[in-house]
Amino acid sequence: MIPCCCSQTPSSTSISKFISDQPYLTMLEKHCTTMTDLQKIHAQFIKIGLAKDTIAASRLLAFCASPAGNMDYAYMVFTQIQKPNLFIWNTIIRGFSQSSSPQIAISLFIDMLVTSPIQPQRLTYPSVFKAYSQLGQACYGAQLHGRVIKLGLECDPFIRNTIIYMYANCGFLSEARLVFDEDLEYDVVAWNSMIMGLSKCGEVGESRRLFDKMPLKNSVSWNSMISGYVRNGMFIEALELFGKMQEERIKPSEYTMVSLLNACGSLGAIRQGKWIHDYIRKNGIELNVLAITAIIDMYCKCGSINEALDVFETATQKGLSCWNSMILGLAMNGCEEEATELFSRLESSNLTPDGVSFIGVLTACKHTGMVDKAKDYFSIMKELYKINPSIRHYSCMVDVLGQAGRLEEAEHLIETMPINPDAIIWGSLLSACKKHGNIEMARRAAKHMLELDPSESCAHVLMSGVYADSKQFEEATMERLSMKEKRIKKEPGCSLIEVDGEVHEFVAAERLHHRAHEIYSLLND
Repeated sequence: MIPCCCSQTPSSTSISKFISDQPYLTMLEKHCTTMTDLQKIHAQFIKIGLAKDTIAASRLLAFCASPAGNMDYAYMVFTQIQKPNLFIWNTIIRGFSQSSSPQIAISLFIDMLVTSPIQPQRLTYPSVFKAYSQLGQACYGAQLHGRVIKLGLECDPFIRNTIIYMYANCGFLSEARLVFDEDLEYDVVAWNSMIMGLSKCGEVGESRRLFDKMPLKNSVSWNSMISGYVRNGMFIEALELFGKMQEERIKPSEYTMVSLLNACGSLGAIRQGKWIHDYIRKNGIELNVLAITAIIDMYCKCGSINEALDVFETATQKGLSCWNSMILGLAMNGCEEEATELFSRLESSNLTPDGVSFIGVLTACKHTGMVDKAKDYFSIMKELYKINPSIRHYSCMVDVLGQAGRLEEAEHLIETMPINPDAIIWGSLLSACKKHGNIEMARRAAKHMLELDPSESCAHVLMSGVYADSKQFEEATMERLSMKEKRIKKEPGCSLIEVDGEVHEFVAAERLHHRAHEIYSLLND
């Protein structure tokens, strides 16, 4: 139970006297800060006959539908109101559109149209468009768009912005752009929606073109563009844009910081990652669970496991994502024993491990060859925690068995698992076959890989390596020739290194780096 912020619960008599002295709206505003407070006050309202009062009910409902409220309780309050007014309908629809059950907002809107004498007005529609956006149902939202046009409300800025956001968020870029281009007075919200939608669909170049063209940018504009770069793997561009954001003296949000930390982790840019972590601390940016997880993940990916542990252990609020990132980070940085110990601590905490937690601990087992331990984890995941294994869990088990040389068990697991195996899991077996020199099984694994994806280069490259290791050089050459005939190109190897705060990217056999001549001269020496 959440403790009540009031020093004592007001009695029915005291509330009645309070209401006679001043409006109950003031009482709600001053004495209601948690759902526990609201439930107690609501109970007193019922006792003194105020629960069905429209104004009182609307204020109760408004609190329930706020971020601090509870939508189940809000719906219960709503059903007790005999004749809800427009404000009440808008409040309950808006609350559900922002919740984890946006489909209820649409159902309520339909009920309003069909059963209520109160009809939707301009402030009703944005919430419904947002619900369609949350559900990814722009095709149905288009019907509502048609209704808005018939009612002559399409020029309303709030409605127009949510229509653009719905289309853009659902990937209907042509429709979003048509609505966007119709607006002669561009709204910053509309610009942000287009930038976000384009980036989400991989149109990063067009997204940046719009961003540069914006007459007025806010922090959301910068964050949308930076997160768009990160989402599309353009990490260096994200950090460069952040530098410009600093020059413009735009204060970044915690979401901007999370995107940048993800970029630093992917680049291995530890110096810039530490700078961003220090910036968060010095500027008092809220360290929510999302930000803490991003910091831990960044340090782990950069190999700074002690810094990651320090952030984890000192965090005042640890979400499950923090535990998962730390467990996986330990496993990937050669601290397998510490990873399994941390998993045990998670099991003893007030949180319950999920599928990601088990991927982390199974990864730890892979690196240490703990086959029996991995089997135990796999078993309790299914039997104790009732988690159905995904393809990633089976892939981890194949890795564990393969690394330990138990290739027959690994192949049997793939052939008997209830999920159709993908090219990645067969690739794991093929890689293990290469390590342990099992040519016949390697051929079978490569055959399955190419059946699933004929353009897969990994199967040919690994098989070429298998043959070369066993001195069958003619077969190794044939694999390479087969790739050439099929015009399959191997993705070149890539590495990144940070020097004096600048990230340098190197691709195998390329000479595009601005100091390539010096580098190759040094290699020749």
